[in-house]
Amino acid sequence: MSMRKVYSELKGLKVKEVPSYVKPMLSMNYVKSTIQRGLDNYHAKYIQTNSIDPLYHVCFGGMIFSYLVALPEERRHLEHQQHAKEHGGH
Repeated sequence: MSMRKVYSELKGLKVKEVPSYVKPMLSMNYVKSTIQRGLDNYHAKYIQTNSIDPLYHVCFGGMIFSYLVALPEERRHLEHQQHAKEHGGH
């Protein structure tokens, strides 16, 4: 279910009705079926059509993941450089 659809449905509800609307979406079966539906759609859209896009998804996803993993170390390094510069270090 798209976020736009969820938002438009939530907009039409009263505050008391929101928990009964959201609670079924948080069940494990709903989450599993949603993930399975998404994987089926991905398979139909990219794998069955012999598209090269999954290769791009893996490559760019790997680059983004490695950047996010290295980011804390880089931030520490830059903070150390800034601290050394402020206190007369090289």
